[in-house]
Amino acid sequence: MTRRAARLTAALLISAGLAACSGGGSGSAGSATSAPGGNRQAQAAQPQRQSTFWDLFSNRRSSNDTVAVNKYLWNASLEVLNFLPIQSIDPFTGVIVTGYGTPPGGGRAYRATVKISDPSLDARALKLSLQGAGGAAVAPDTARAVEDAILTRARQLRVRDGQL
Repeated sequence: MTRRAARLTAALLISAGLAACSGGGSGSAGSATSAPGGNRQAQAAQPQRQSTFWDLFSNRRSSNDTVAVNKYLWNASLEVLNFLPIQSIDPFTGVIVTGYGTPPGGGRAYRATVKISDPSLDARALKLSLQGAGGAAVAPDTARAVEDAILTRARQLRVRDGQL
């Protein structure tokens, strides 16, 4: 009998957890009142799509998703590290993972992982990890020089766009 009670309790907890994921209610009333321009009736007439459990497994992104990555840092990272083959790239999370490659005029192979964590053009938004061939450590001065090159190129791209 206790085994049956444990199964029933587990089933109830799982269903309660899934019900909590539905997102129906607590934040939907405030969104209609905070509309810019006071157009509350137009927003209230539009049906709001509620997320379901199956949305956790879909790869679809809504049209309102914004990319929280600085485009100048992103493009500068790709330009400075263009000698490295790209293994994976995700502009939504700001992660660039490269394979091993040798820089022009260099004799040692490197690989890099870049994470851009902020939309601002700031050194704190750029995280760079360099690794030598065979997992060897890279001198901090080398990593700092590559970061400086990326930041310098990002500033050049911003000035070129006239957004100073």
